[in-house]
Amino acid sequence: MGAHGYLSLSLPDILVLLAYFVFVLVVGIWSSYKANRKTVGGFFLAGRGMTWLPIGASLFSSNVGSSLFIGIAGSGAAGGIAIGGFEWNAAWVLVLLGWVFMPMYMRAEVATMPEFLHKRLGGQRIRIYLSLLSLLLCILTKISADLFSGGLFIQVSLGWNLYLSIIGLLLLTAVFTIAGGLTAVMYTDTLHTLVMVAGAFILTFIGFQRVGWYEGFVDGYMSAVPNVTVPNTTCHLPRADAFHMIRDATTGDLPWPGLIFGLTVLATWCWCTDQVIVQRCLSAKNIVHTRGGVVLSGYLKILPMFFIVWPGMMSRALFPDEVACVDPEICKAVCGSAVGCSNIAYPKLVLGLLPVGIRGLMVAVMIAALMSSLTSVFNSSSTIFSLDLWRQIRPYASARELLLVGRLFVLILVTVSIAWIPMIQEANSGQLFDYMQSIASYLAPPVTAVFILSVFWPKLSESGAFWGLLVGLVVGLVRLAVELSFSTPICGEQDVRPVLLRHVHYLHFAIFLCFLSACVMIIGSLISPSMHSPSQLSGLTWWTQPHHVLPNSSLNDTPTSHSKDEANITGASCGSNSREPEMTAEERNSSNKVGSSMEKKGTREKNPDWGLFCHIQALLLLTCNIFLWGYFA
Repeated sequence: MGAHGYLSLSLPDILVLLAYFVFVLVVGIWSSYKANRKTVGGFFLAGRGMTWLPIGASLFSSNVGSSLFIGIAGSGAAGGIAIGGFEWNAAWVLVLLGWVFMPMYMRAEVATMPEFLHKRLGGQRIRIYLSLLSLLLCILTKISADLFSGGLFIQVSLGWNLYLSIIGLLLLTAVFTIAGGLTAVMYTDTLHTLVMVAGAFILTFIGFQRVGWYEGFVDGYMSAVPNVTVPNTTCHLPRADAFHMIRDATTGDLPWPGLIFGLTVLATWCWCTDQVIVQRCLSAKNIVHTRGGVVLSGYLKILPMFFIVWPGMMSRALFPDEVACVDPEICKAVCGSAVGCSNIAYPKLVLGLLPVGIRGLMVAVMIAALMSSLTSVFNSSSTIFSLDLWRQIRPYASARELLLVGRLFVLILVTVSIAWIPMIQEANSGQLFDYMQSIASYLAPPVTAVFILSVFWPKLSESGAFWGLLVGLVVGLVRLAVELSFSTPICGEQDVRPVLLRHVHYLHFAIFLCFLSACVMIIGSLISPSMHSPSQLSGLTWWTQPHHVLPNSSLNDTPTSHSKDEANITGASCGSNSREPEMTAEERNSSNKVGSSMEKKGTREKNPDWGLFCHIQALLLLTCNIFLWGYFA
């Protein structure tokens, strides 16, 4: 990429970059010793002793990875501000997470989301299904996208080969995930968030200076047309509704019903049921710290519109020939993709505008965002594989074996994800974020449906839920297969894709798929009623919650905490008597210490004043969110 006019990093930039990662390495090593990494709870759940600040920062940082910097900035460059709605929608479902879902997850004393459904519905097949689907989504929408975006940024800035860049990133990331567990991940996430926000705002300020502040920004974007265009087409022109959030319901690139309702389906899956996110909240000392972290993350999610989407649009205004290229041969030469180069909008701005030294820090920010997102996904994926899948194969597995298997599984995930990267490069007109969201729209809505019904409809049965998930999966895979079978038309090409692709937006499809799955689940549950008694559902649905929500204090630091009934279910399903693996004396002592300290901290820190403060801040967050939607509508 260096041959195509990109600025390379100077010696001061490289020194800043190295200094930052040495500092991060020190923080990671220090923080990894704050929890007992020899027990499953210590490694996977940070000893359940996290406070609101690292929880909120980690929720934000693990979601705003380099794929978001590359993807949202690229979509902003291509289509305008509406893509920022994906960030602002998060506030509503984050409040839903903290005030509806987390009390039940904490009371159920689970470590993974498949484990919660197992306790709520019974049986093992839904637990195994959800575990496998979660790992598949991690590969298709998270790990491969993060690796591609991070590798692309390093390729642009240093001129390295894309796959060589990816290998370098993986080596850096593996240090924290494999060695430190969730504690190291969350403390380094906090550091990454501070640097990420500061560096991104510096870039936004410099960008505004270059384009002539807000008026110049609007005029510059709306007139950003490449010199070489494709005759008799309009694909080189900026959208007329680029500065409007709410767009036409049928012809808009992000139609308003999809942006409001379809996006809420995806956001509920992402923020309320996805292991990567919920695992951070499960590490909290108590529910007050969880809610404090959720509100902090909600406020932080307001910012990407201003320091990611707007800079992406500025990049198009300043570098239209590269970022907004439409001629396939030129695009291929600029970024290696014939369908468009909007993905390079953010790195192009970083390397084209920032002064020496600051440029190196911003490259560090991008790589930090990638590492933060990857470490989060790696840790959560290994948790699911170890506790929900490996324990089905090896019910007598020791804690040491579970930890080893979880670490080794990360290597398999990485290998498969790298093999998927070529598919990402040519997908969705070269817009990375659209690719990520479309894949989620085809696979995640049934998961949203099963969790919503599990929480709000006590009559949901295991059989009804399973068949609803299965029907939703088949329909979603059909749409995904059709999309992968037809390449996205480049500028000037006739769109010969089926009507299902051309006229049914992926966000509209998400609404349909969620509704279809929910209908099958309801009908199936009415035909085969749940075998659970009301006492077995206590605390596992919204209607059977006790009025007093206990702090997260009774969660022991053991591989998992199953009741005798649950152990019998597991044994019957697996064809063996599944008892818990024996703990060593060291693990048992650690468990007792953590449990007793949690009880003291949880009881003392469940201060009504802090709880009320969280309620007020949640209302302020939603009020601010409504104002922003209305102002930019």
